[in-house]
Amino acid sequence: MKIFVIGSSITSCYWNGAATYYRGIYRALALRGHKITFAEPDAYARQQHRDTADTSYVTSWIYQTPADLEKVVEAARSADLVIKHSGVGVDDGWLEAQVAGLHAPKRMVAFWDVDAPVTLARVEEDPDDPFRALIPHYDLIFTYGGGDPVVQHYDRLGAQNCHPIYNALDPDAHHPEVASKEFRCDLAFVGNRLPDRESRVDEFFFRAAELAPEFTFILGGEGWSGRALPGNVRYIGHVATGQHNVVNSSARMVLNINRETMANVGFSPPTRVFEAAGAGACLITDEWVGVDTFFKPGKEILVAASAEDVVRYLQRVDAHHAAAIGHAMRKRALRDHTYTLRGAEVDKILSDARHHAARLAS
Repeated sequence: MKIFVIGSSITSCYWNGAATYYRGIYRALALRGHKITFAEPDAYARQQHRDTADTSYVTSWIYQTPADLEKVVEAARSADLVIKHSGVGVDDGWLEAQVAGLHAPKRMVAFWDVDAPVTLARVEEDPDDPFRALIPHYDLIFTYGGGDPVVQHYDRLGAQNCHPIYNALDPDAHHPEVASKEFRCDLAFVGNRLPDRESRVDEFFFRAAELAPEFTFILGGEGWSGRALPGNVRYIGHVATGQHNVVNSSARMVLNINRETMANVGFSPPTRVFEAAGAGACLITDEWVGVDTFFKPGKEILVAASAEDVVRYLQRVDAHHAAAIGHAMRKRALRDHTYTLRGAEVDKILSDARHHAARLAS
């Protein structure tokens, strides 16, 4: 199948948490024989912060906006499937309308929502939101996570065919590495500073650091440079994709903190969870509904409901025990949560949708 994708960026993870997800999904689909063009805008200085990650499995098109928008839509007409991801960051409303209008007897159109809780909250708050009327016009809706609650919500809004496709592990990209003295610490957290995550970072990371001055903490990600930090927290700035493995492999434990919207909906493990799993890191995650669907708490992942829980894990789980938990998590991810499996899932959904469309047309 010839697939044309419009998304935030596959070439750069700079202020773009979906990059790992895009890379895993589209590499898996390319290995299954699909020909993929990934179009992304030259925006937010992402092209000035490109990663070293190999994205040769897609034809990458860095377009200028608004000058190239019409060209992007025209190029998409030659595809069998056109996918518009949420959160491109520029021209989203215009692109969503244009892509929905590309539906044709031999061309499917899909909306792939990488932030479904925010999208759904927005359209519920504003009945006149233009995207609300477009939902039934897409042949397929994919979501980054959210489980049955998100699917049911989209169904109520008229979605024809909604499927959650979860984050996963690409073992070629995320794997154990030799620990580095530069990143050695008791607990590492990497995440951009975002309004709907900051209060949770305050609780699970900063307050934990204040409660446990005897332990060392590393903070990575964009936006934290102006923040006052406890004395035992070291800020390392933006962590490029190529450094994720060594950071995860060097810390005794790694912390995941979901954004508020994702935590409230549940069933939304972010990319950081599977990156840590790939490195065999011992992961502490903030508590959210559905975590046990992916990993077994206490055996493959540690779940914290408060800063006190984080500190208790730091006090009670030594390096040997942490390594055993990380090993178990990696083993589970390799068995149940790889992008190869996710790609096969998407491939079947696409095949079923094409066959269904063909039967309706005959």
